[in-house]
Amino acid sequence: MFRTKFRHIIGATMIAAMAFGSVGVAYSADKVVWNFNVWGGQRAFTKGVEIIKEKLEAVGNGSFELKINYGDALGPKKQNPENIKSGAFEAGQLCVGYYPGKYPLLSVMELPFLLPRDINARAKVEMAVLSHPDIVAELSDRWNSKFFGPAFLPAYEFMGNKRIETTDDMKGVKMRISGLNAKALQVFGAVPTMVTATEGYNALQRGTIDSFGFPYSYAFGSYKLYEVSKYVTEGLAMSGFMCLQTVNIDAWNKTPQAVRDALPAAQEAAIAGMIEAYAAADKKWRPIFRDKLEVVEVDPATRAKLAEGAGKIWAEWTKKT
Repeated sequence: MFRTKFRHIIGATMIAAMAFGSVGVAYSADKVVWNFNVWGGQRAFTKGVEIIKEKLEAVGNGSFELKINYGDALGPKKQNPENIKSGAFEAGQLCVGYYPGKYPLLSVMELPFLLPRDINARAKVEMAVLSHPDIVAELSDRWNSKFFGPAFLPAYEFMGNKRIETTDDMKGVKMRISGLNAKALQVFGAVPTMVTATEGYNALQRGTIDSFGFPYSYAFGSYKLYEVSKYVTEGLAMSGFMCLQTVNIDAWNKTPQAVRDALPAAQEAAIAGMIEAYAAADKKWRPIFRDKLEVVEVDPATRAKLAEGAGKIWAEWTKKT
């Protein structure tokens, strides 16, 4: 039965991809406050939750506040699921690859070469999957949480101090990318090594990572990885983390109805705002990268070669999950 459910999830994801290319609420007098935890500072990635904050607070008219705590101010990112579940804080940012085994169904979105390359299509696919009843149940039953904010990412490229143009160039290279995508690189001799986004600068500087996989281009600029790198790829366009924002269900249920009703429209505004922010980041960062680094244009045949084994990895996921 479970295997059938998991096959249904991956099937639904593929269809969507093709179709689209103490627990409680913090109070201040009569105001409901959600404390939201996220790593790093303001950047294109956080634009979505910043828009949702603006929209929901406007509807709340003083009865609701979404307080964004940057820089992991409320606790380490790897403890966000547990802290949201327990009500240590009401809401937070998640990226599934940081939590191996904790979101088995949702990890479908991190399968290599499953998502479309186009950012608009990626956003639509992720929203469709996040509304799937089995995904909703995984969040609520395992983690006492509910999806509230989109956090889709552009396709991944690699930046670092090893030049990567072909699959042969990956042999022995310590490459940072999440577990399921890592399997596609291991076939060609890469050595996957996972560190968090905030650890990337030091990891490249010290040589514990040779090449860092990140959403292109905003993340490389936001975390200044170009300062400690020589090369960046364009054309690999790999899948990466599946990210989302969740809220504790008890906190959600105590939130004013008008605020809850306003969430779908706020999500749509967040999606549009994130797409604009990623485009603006490309205009800013890609010329800087071309000035400071060697941009390695990856031939489509190389990407196709990497993607050849994806079906086998998908099948293994279905069998094991």
